[in-house]
Amino acid sequence: MAENDFHKTSSIDQCQVIELDKHHHANGNLSVVENGAQIPFDIKRVYYLYDVPGGEERGGHSHKQLRQFMVAISGSFDVIIDDGVHQRCVTLNRPYMGLLIVPGIWRVINNFSSGSVCLVMASNHYNEDDYVRDYEEFKKLTSSKI
Repeated sequence: MAENDFHKTSSIDQCQVIELDKHHHANGNLSVVENGAQIPFDIKRVYYLYDVPGGEERGGHSHKQLRQFMVAISGSFDVIIDDGVHQRCVTLNRPYMGLLIVPGIWRVINNFSSGSVCLVMASNHYNEDDYVRDYEEFKKLTSSKI
């Protein structure tokens, strides 16, 4: 499949909330994410968003090939996913729940609660060429879905 074909075939229905196993202990809980086990890709990059000022948004882009798994490690936030035809808002507010985002999906992250931390596990290293940062360009790439 060509690099930009993901935008033509990707659907928000392919994005899914995944509940991680919770290991309860008297001295605290533990959840685990391992390469290819809980999520369907090997993790090549991890980053996190924090100290996002009230009212601000993050994201506002799509990826051509990158898969991501987002978790609200602390606090809560909303992830608006958009495949060019349909949109859905997913609220992440539990450290054992994460959102799998497939290539070709526009995402905006907003409504950050005070003290929230968004952990993102990615299938590839950073590559600026993998980004679609202009929504109008994204809409053109997804126009064959209509």
